[in-house]
Amino acid sequence: MKKRSGFRFGMFLVTIGIVYGDIGTSPMYVMKSILEGNGGITQIDGDFIIGSLSLVIWTITLLTTVKYVLIAMKADNHGEGGIFSLYSLVRDCAKWLIVPAMLGGAALLADGVLTPAVTVTTAVEGLRSIESMDRFLGTGQWKVVVITLIIITALFSVQHAGTSRIGKAFGPVMLLWFSFLGITGMAHILSFPVVLKAFNPIYAVRVLLSPANKLGFMILGSVFLATTGAEALYSDMGHVGKENIYFSWPFVKLCLILNYLGQGAWIIQSRGDAGLAQVMDLNPFFLMLPEALRPFAVILGAAAAVIASQALITGSYTLVSEAILLDLLPHLEIRYPSDTKGQLYIGTVNSLLWIGCSLVVLYFRSGARMESAYGLAITVTMLMTTLLLCVYLRDLRKKAIPAYLMLLVFGGIETVFFISSLSKFMHGGYVTVILTLALLLLEIIWYRGTQLERKYSTRLKMRDHIDSLVALHNDPEIPLLAHNLVYLDGERDLELMDRDILYSILDKDTKRAQAYWFVNVHVLNEPKTRTYELETYGTDCIFRIRLNLGFKCSQRVNVYLRQIVQDLQARGELPVQDKRYSIYGKSTVGTFKFCIIQKSVTTKTELSSLDEFVLNTKYAIRRVAGSKERWYGLDTSSLILESVPLITGGGSEHKRIQRVESGASAAPADSASADT
Repeated sequence: MKKRSGFRFGMFLVTIGIVYGDIGTSPMYVMKSILEGNGGITQIDGDFIIGSLSLVIWTITLLTTVKYVLIAMKADNHGEGGIFSLYSLVRDCAKWLIVPAMLGGAALLADGVLTPAVTVTTAVEGLRSIESMDRFLGTGQWKVVVITLIIITALFSVQHAGTSRIGKAFGPVMLLWFSFLGITGMAHILSFPVVLKAFNPIYAVRVLLSPANKLGFMILGSVFLATTGAEALYSDMGHVGKENIYFSWPFVKLCLILNYLGQGAWIIQSRGDAGLAQVMDLNPFFLMLPEALRPFAVILGAAAAVIASQALITGSYTLVSEAILLDLLPHLEIRYPSDTKGQLYIGTVNSLLWIGCSLVVLYFRSGARMESAYGLAITVTMLMTTLLLCVYLRDLRKKAIPAYLMLLVFGGIETVFFISSLSKFMHGGYVTVILTLALLLLEIIWYRGTQLERKYSTRLKMRDHIDSLVALHNDPEIPLLAHNLVYLDGERDLELMDRDILYSILDKDTKRAQAYWFVNVHVLNEPKTRTYELETYGTDCIFRIRLNLGFKCSQRVNVYLRQIVQDLQARGELPVQDKRYSIYGKSTVGTFKFCIIQKSVTTKTELSSLDEFVLNTKYAIRRVAGSKERWYGLDTSSLILESVPLITGGGSEHKRIQRVESGASAAPADSASADT
């Protein structure tokens, strides 16, 4: 049994800095959204506020604490969390589970585009609570937009440093932020302790049916914003470890609830203030503070908003890396800035998120409009996670009754939240839906394309063709192409080989070499391991290599192969290669040529039009996403690029053509003409 690690303040800070940014900034806009939906501060009563606070408290408790911290985090895949990690655990239970996995993953990635935009914009708009800054910003929004874009650009520009360094930098800020939330909230609770009644869930039920609640059940669309960071918490588990989340969450939850209660106390006490009724975009979070403290709150809130974005960004990296392993997204270059595999950086994802966030800011321009779009997609992800968790508990943990009970309780709650969030669709929610559908379409195309490739690809028994390869190697009548001819092979079974590789060597421009290398790259969970496994099939010219590389290691295949050649020559397993001419002098390691095989779709195939479109689209995406030459450091090597048709046959049987004498084929037509 794995021993639990003790509390470490350093990792506590990293966890605070990475995981809780999204849920930690919710106090800046949850109560603001609830007030706006019910006509403003002068249109509500005390019972409505206490009921709303009760909804917030129990939403955080049930969805975040119970579902994610206590249940979902136990369903980890070697320490990694998130919906794709969960799917990888249950994928063998039923084929249809790929559907909720793809839908939930697409929705969470779409939410990752929106989160930085809405949190940073809301924080910057907090400047309007300061009279001098309100005059500086003026009546328009363009200055808010410019400041927001500068902050977002700075955030994405530092991601390459790695989440560990970012977490260490952000941790003290977030510790200060949560302490600030708790202290300022407690100050108002002490002046009006009646709000503590919100811990009674009866008030949450009453407010849903109360005539004072003008939105009815639709108020849950605003309440749900209090727990939008829960899914990111699960996705970020691999970055910090579950034990650190267990240690830190009670402190975070306490500070959040204290601040919500403090805002509620201030709202109830301030209902009769006629001046507040004239304030545009009234935000209780800032206005409940003394005016001298507001500049500090705005600066700290902006910093927390940046860190909130960090939680979704790091979660997006994890999601995409897991989707790549599941063949749901194209292969992208992944970097590991630290010695922890869970802490990674994907440059392409970082750039796309930055562009998406910037476009969202330019389109919506105000935090209020963004809040209307916020939360809709994440309810979909939560529902899909609940469904997969049910299967996990039922089939893998063999706990059928708890599984169905969880599905009933959390599925029911999240369905109500989803329906209430649909009221936001026409007010901006359509943007999130469009993003989700676009990402889902990408996943479907990639997944279906991979299925078609596997269906029509052919694997041959390697040993059946060893004699042909050896004979070709020994045939002096065929010119030598290179001393070493290298193919990158994804097949892990040493007894099988992709037909296209053997066809390339023996049939397509017959390629003679002194040594044939078939290389498979396997990435390990350890950071710095460099080993290789070898199969020679009893020859000194055919080598099946499996490179076992730690996730921090460079994947420069050409460098490793040169070292392996020298190693095998020293052991007497590979003949010396006579390279007489070189600027470095005579060498025993000869020339290398790397052959990259690219699949293509022929014009006449048995594919349907839809499947042909899917494959062509997948190959187009692959060309944009990157190439094997760059992934494996071959862009400066001697390359042979070959295009191989995925399917060579048509849908019908080809009949043998027959020869006829000249003029014979025209005779029947002439006879018919004569008869006429």
